[in-house]
Amino acid sequence: MTHPCTRVAVIGAGPAGFFSAEALLKSGDPVAIDIINRLPAPYGLVRDGVAPDHQAIKSVARVYSRLLARDEVRYFGNVTLGVDVSLDELRARYDQIVYAVGAQSDRRLGIPGEDLAGSHAAFRFVAWYNGHPEFRGAKFDLDCEDVVVIGNGNVAIDVSRILVLSLDRLATTDIADHALAALRGSRVRRVTVLGRRGPAQASFTNPELREFGRLDGVCARVEADELELDPASEAALEGNAVKTRNMATLRGYASAAPLDEDRVVRFRFLASPLEVLGEDGRVTGVRIERNRLVEQEDGYMRAVGTGETEVVPCGMVIRSVGYRGVPIPGVLFDERRGIVPNEGGRVVRAAGGGEVVPGEYVVGWAKRGPSGVIGTNKADAAATVALMIEDREAGIVAGSAESGAGAAGAEAPPGDLADLLRERGVRRVDEAGWRRLDAHETARGKAEGRPRVKLCTVEEMLAIAGSAG
Repeated sequence: MTHPCTRVAVIGAGPAGFFSAEALLKSGDPVAIDIINRLPAPYGLVRDGVAPDHQAIKSVARVYSRLLARDEVRYFGNVTLGVDVSLDELRARYDQIVYAVGAQSDRRLGIPGEDLAGSHAAFRFVAWYNGHPEFRGAKFDLDCEDVVVIGNGNVAIDVSRILVLSLDRLATTDIADHALAALRGSRVRRVTVLGRRGPAQASFTNPELREFGRLDGVCARVEADELELDPASEAALEGNAVKTRNMATLRGYASAAPLDEDRVVRFRFLASPLEVLGEDGRVTGVRIERNRLVEQEDGYMRAVGTGETEVVPCGMVIRSVGYRGVPIPGVLFDERRGIVPNEGGRVVRAAGGGEVVPGEYVVGWAKRGPSGVIGTNKADAAATVALMIEDREAGIVAGSAESGAGAAGAEAPPGDLADLLRERGVRRVDEAGWRRLDAHETARGKAEGRPRVKLCTVEEMLAIAGSAG
């Protein structure tokens, strides 16, 4: 069955948004896609979240770049839903809307002292060193020798590695210039990574964990007694290659002869933070409690405090216990889970189920919560796009815009989003503008032997990208 061209707005230009666009283009039905992004530069966490020393992971941006060049796709950078255009205005212009907005906030620990100076959410630190414009002015006092990172995922691993990575190595990456300058003056020598459960429950992946054993001037340490596993945890390793490799790596760190290295990353397990301690309003340490694991009926290993406590001295705490979505004006939101309420990707009017909102969908972290890696979003997006196609087939969503409204090169109909934004004086960055910005950053990087040198304020970006005509 041949359909008229369906107009789709994708809100968010990160991996989930681009994988949605890719799946829509592969569907075979005529489609015109407008990707709307609140920052001038696209690619979301690929640009603003992936660690600067992990350039290979960022190579997926080449796929996204090819998608942006398609005639069926337009880019609307520097356009914020709820500020520059309302949801009702999008509903009037598109047959289907896909929310691919990720998770832009952090989960809190809920312990005393969490808001002391020197206590930071990991997502802010990551955004700062990656040059996210909204965190350009963030301040991190690196004039301390000890840092505690709370969390056992890859973000905690990335943060810890950036804190101890050699300046020579950092200077060859696309780390933000302001962060590189700050790290040049860092006094950080010891990083303690805290996990409330055991090593068998840690969620980091093995290449990231193993990397600490290969960093110049860095020693990874773990106490052998914290690697002892209860029978249930031991059983959980069977058939799980990632966790088995993690345990082998950690046991290698525990058995290695102590090295007289300049910087140390110490992994602590079965330890929960009870309180961030401070003096004169600033962090001085973390009070932790030793835990034991108790298996639940569903097999989940729950950490239970033993009452045994100790203090880990530090001058800075970075909390890496998860991301959380934030509400978008006009868009339904599940406050408890921090996601857009949905059933398989179809937006619904109430958390946990309810009436489906016709023509509105969600992908990525806004759909399932902050879990998985970049590639996880591909299958996730494909599943949502399958529902979009199913709804078109069922006549729930009627494709319109027979002229191909929204496709580059097509005559824009009255009320086109580009016209509306132009009338309002919104400085929209289109695909050509992003190409100019990209070329500028990469040229600066080439001159310095780096992948790119990022512009880290919106005004700088717009000065190079210009505004779409």
